[in-house]
Amino acid sequence: MRVAMSACLLGEPVRYDGGSKPSAEVQELAEKVEVVRVCPETAGGLRAPRPPAERLGDRVLLATGEDVTEEFSRGADACAAAIARSGATLAVLKAKSPSCGSGLVYDGTHTGRLVPGRGVLVERLEREGICVVSEEIVRECRPSVEHPVAIVLGSGLGHLGSLVRAVRRIDYRDIDGFPLSARPVAGHRFEATVGTIDDVPVVVYPGRIHLYQGYSAAEVTSLVRHAHHLGCRDIIFACATGAVPGMAPMGLGILTDQINLTGRNPLAEWDGLRDVESPFVDMNEAYSPYLRSLARGVADDCGIEVAEGVYAGVLGPCFETPAEVAALRALGVSYVGMSTVCEVIMAKALGMHVLGLTLAANESGAPAVSHESVLEAAGERAEDFERLVRGVLGLL
Repeated sequence: MRVAMSACLLGEPVRYDGGSKPSAEVQELAEKVEVVRVCPETAGGLRAPRPPAERLGDRVLLATGEDVTEEFSRGADACAAAIARSGATLAVLKAKSPSCGSGLVYDGTHTGRLVPGRGVLVERLEREGICVVSEEIVRECRPSVEHPVAIVLGSGLGHLGSLVRAVRRIDYRDIDGFPLSARPVAGHRFEATVGTIDDVPVVVYPGRIHLYQGYSAAEVTSLVRHAHHLGCRDIIFACATGAVPGMAPMGLGILTDQINLTGRNPLAEWDGLRDVESPFVDMNEAYSPYLRSLARGVADDCGIEVAEGVYAGVLGPCFETPAEVAALRALGVSYVGMSTVCEVIMAKALGMHVLGLTLAANESGAPAVSHESVLEAAGERAEDFERLVRGVLGLL
């Protein structure tokens, strides 16, 4: 996998003050991927050291008032071209800078005030569909004993739990908010495992409950709240789905967004909502672009066939009618299933980074679909699914 990275994050002395700002987490990621080093400022002919620069509207000005917009633009063009030639689909760039900032940049007054915005290079990369993140995102997503990766598995995908080198096991009945009377459907198990997979700290939940079983959205999302309580900042949801014909093939898929068609929202049923500052959760980028980019890179490197698309969560337990399939296609849906959407809403509300993976075990609306056929299809793809998850964990 090729990843573009700011040279200053890798320790090169190219910043305005003549130094660097190395990030241990970015340097660790750099050891696992093929790196494309970039520095728009030096590529544009600016020396180091130099007065600091900030973006003011469409212009870039040094603290002395000198206009260096042309130099920044020239450097951004050169770096964007190098990244395009490399084939990199992910860029880890220095936060807040007038070239590389994504989301927030200094406002041009040189007072340290941050405003929403993007750097000159970031604008170019995003137009090309390249995912741009800061070193802060890489740091937040890095697993540790204090912050393990949570993995919630769906129908037929629970075998991944057998790969965990267990430290402790937790019966779901001991999880706050999980219904004591719940019984797992076929292909699910109600015992979480805390430990490691390939030395990466994880908490694996090899089963879930569903709205169609009569449980509330608050109960369905109890595993997410439990993972957050254990310190998990990253959470991987895996689910079995139907592929909407003409929108996605059967097989493995990466979820890019979702449509909640269940008619339920866990936040409306969650007592903890009273303790948060605002009940209104921003659902943009519900599925982390950074984690999605890593998953795509792993799949490409390993030769695993993986599609991408929007997921629609329905109440179930019926499979879809032909008319419903046509409606889903008109909505731009690639995958349809009976889980995940409420869990993602809760994870987003708790500030977690979400990766959604699916196994499309059947064509949505096809005849003779059964839960048993879904489990059989999951077994046939288990090896690729495990390689994909382990590859993502390794990059984190």
